[in-house]
Amino acid sequence: MRAPVISESAARRSGYWLIVVVLAMLAGLPLAVWLDISDLSGNTLRRQARDMSSLISSIRSYYSANVVGRVLAAHASGATAGTVVSHNYANIPGAIPLPATLSLELGDVIKEQQANITYRFVSDLPFKSRASHELDDFERQALAALRANPQQTLNDLTRVGLTDSLRFITPVVMGQACVACHNSHPESPKTDWKVGDVRGIQEVVIKQPYVSNVFAFKYLLCYFLFVAIIGLSFILLQRQQARAIHSANRDLETANEFLASVSLKISRYLSPQIYKSIFSGQKDVVVHTERKRLTIFFSDIKDFTATTERLQPEALTEMLNEYLTEMSNIALAHGGTVDKFIGDAMLVFFGDPETKGPEEDARACLRMAVDMQRRLGELKDRWRRNGTEEPFVVRMGINSGYCNVGNFGSNDRMDYTIIGAEANLAARLQSIAQGGEIVISYETYALVNEIVDAHPLPPITMKGIQREIVPYAVDGLTLGEHHKSRVLSEHLSGLDLHLDMSRLEPADRLRVRTALKEAIAALDEALPESARPT
Repeated sequence: MRAPVISESAARRSGYWLIVVVLAMLAGLPLAVWLDISDLSGNTLRRQARDMSSLISSIRSYYSANVVGRVLAAHASGATAGTVVSHNYANIPGAIPLPATLSLELGDVIKEQQANITYRFVSDLPFKSRASHELDDFERQALAALRANPQQTLNDLTRVGLTDSLRFITPVVMGQACVACHNSHPESPKTDWKVGDVRGIQEVVIKQPYVSNVFAFKYLLCYFLFVAIIGLSFILLQRQQARAIHSANRDLETANEFLASVSLKISRYLSPQIYKSIFSGQKDVVVHTERKRLTIFFSDIKDFTATTERLQPEALTEMLNEYLTEMSNIALAHGGTVDKFIGDAMLVFFGDPETKGPEEDARACLRMAVDMQRRLGELKDRWRRNGTEEPFVVRMGINSGYCNVGNFGSNDRMDYTIIGAEANLAARLQSIAQGGEIVISYETYALVNEIVDAHPLPPITMKGIQREIVPYAVDGLTLGEHHKSRVLSEHLSGLDLHLDMSRLEPADRLRVRTALKEAIAALDEALPESARPT
């Protein structure tokens, strides 16, 4: 058996997909690096702003407690001469600034030394002698949020072009010294401050081009360049291999076309029973057969060639696929093993890999055939409503007997199927059946006679089988001692009759009877007067 040859188009598609995948991987790495740089930039700005804010807060806290606090404490003890603490300290000899004033001036110093850093110490309650602070929406919202919960910090990272801008806000909390000063200061707009109140906000704004962090990934970029070179080399190697495959395929073009044509005609469909038995370990995937007693079902669409000429290919394909799908579902529901589809024909067998005994297997097969005819009647009704004048008419044959069943083929390619004259007999019984009729062999009839109503047909002979074969045409199934499921089918040019007694409601039977009587009357009128029944 020849090994499959990779087609030129398949090799080309594989090469193109490989190139796309490699390029996507190469493009993904700088994207990942870019995202890491962006994340690193944001985290760096947050850490820098947090450290700056913490440093200024620590300086102000130390200054407030150990400088201003000591001075105010001395004043409180009665010392009238000494250092003055004032926001206007620059105009008072020997005076020192308030902690808030110190913070404001530290912000000016920081801005002069660091062009990319801005420090703001603002409040919506400034001293009366000072101009009010301009607060934007973010600052007003932050001030309201911090007064509700002073334990939090707020930040807002924005990106304009290739520059990140981070605004980091912490609360300005009133300490003991601040409360004493503000509640007694004549210019204070509020005199009922308490320790822990939030007077304002301390904001650090840092701007930094985040692309400056690219060189922090210089080793990764070198690795990326190395991977890119390897990837491009791999692509070139694949292109060379594709050219080699193309050269080899030119020598094997004839064989390749033959194998492609055959592969389109070979079905490797496995029925659920076979799949389960193989993958559960019940059966080995080796060339091995057994001789078993099976019930074989064979169906075929009558005058299928003529039907193909009447229908458009698209409509025919849709109808055939729907028909085979519905029939397969019914077969599986009854426990049948769907062997194969041979064009419009269908081969199903019962008794392997699972069996319930010869009698029950035969009964399940017969019930399946009746259900198929019933379902086909429903499909034909819908097909007619969709515009198909003469839908499929199916003949069915059933036989019971011993066949060889198992894996046939080689170790490389095998098919799970049946072989034997009894399988051929099922096909022959189908061929002598009328449209819409089910014909069974005597062997099958003997197994199902308690549930079937059938009448014998003229005996036939068949090559490979010495005995004379007596076929039986199925009239219906027996559901009880006095109740039979009668299925009458007759399909001729101008006539399509499918009568299923088991599905007729009692109220509808009179209507059917009237329709049949009218049909008989119309037939009698069409006959010559001498041929009319008396």
